[in-house]
Amino acid sequence: MTEAARYPSLVGMPVVISGGASGIGEALVRNFAAQGAKVGFVDIQDERGTALATELTATGQTVLFTRCDITDTDAYQAAISGFAAAHGDALALVNNAAHDQRHEWQEVTSAYWDDRMAVNLKHSFFAIQAVAPGMVKAGRGSIINTGSISWMIMSPKIPVYETAKAATHGLTRGMARELGKSGIRVNTLVPGWVMTERQLTHWIDEAAEAQIDAQQALSGRVQPDDIARMALFLAADDSAMISAQQFIVDGGWANG
Repeated sequence: MTEAARYPSLVGMPVVISGGASGIGEALVRNFAAQGAKVGFVDIQDERGTALATELTATGQTVLFTRCDITDTDAYQAAISGFAAAHGDALALVNNAAHDQRHEWQEVTSAYWDDRMAVNLKHSFFAIQAVAPGMVKAGRGSIINTGSISWMIMSPKIPVYETAKAATHGLTRGMARELGKSGIRVNTLVPGWVMTERQLTHWIDEAAEAQIDAQQALSGRVQPDDIARMALFLAADDSAMISAQQFIVDGGWANG
C-alpha cells in the first residue's frame, strides 16, 4: 500500500478516543498520534491501555491513557476533563467504544437492554456533552460517532446492538444540527467486518471467510487502519464542509 496521507491540521490537535486499547480503537490511537495529534484515550483494559500509551510516548508522541468504564458517565466526563487539562480542549472526539455481544432476543431482559445501550450508545452523547463547550469556544471541532453495517445487512444474534448502532446515526444527525452553527462537524463512521483480534479469535472461520468473499465488492479484508484513515480525514480540516453524513468503510458490502 502507498504511504497514507498526512494532515497538517491534525498536528497538535487534542483528540479524545474511547475504547482505544485494542482493535479499531488501538488503530485510531496509533494513527492520530502518528499525525502529531495530542491523544487522550480511555478503555477498561488497564494493562493494554497503559502499555500502548507507554510505547507511543517513548517514541515522542503525545498520548495519555486513563482507565475508565464509559458506562460510568461521571467518571468518563471527568476523564475527558483530565485530557483537556493536559492537552487543551478536544477539537476531535471519536466515539469508538462498543461491544457486539451476541444474544438471543427471547432472553433479553430490561437490565440487559439498558446495559447494552450504555455500552453502545449512551456514552457517545455524554462524551459529546463534555467536549462540545470547548469546541464551541474554539469555533470548530469534529465529532465522529462509530456505527456498524450490522443493522444494514441484518446480521443475526445482535438485535440490541443493531438498535444502538442504527440510533447512532440519529444522534449524529441531531447533534450536527445542534452544533453546526458553532463550526462543529458531526459524522458517522461505519465499519464493515473489520479484522480485529477479537473478530479473528471469536468469529472468523471458513464460513465467515466465504461470506465476506461473497458479499464484499472488493477482494481482501477491511483492516483497523482502513477505519482509522477515514477518521483522520473526518477530523482534519480537509473535511471542513462535511457534516451529518455517514461514511461506510466495508469493502463495498452494505447499502447505506
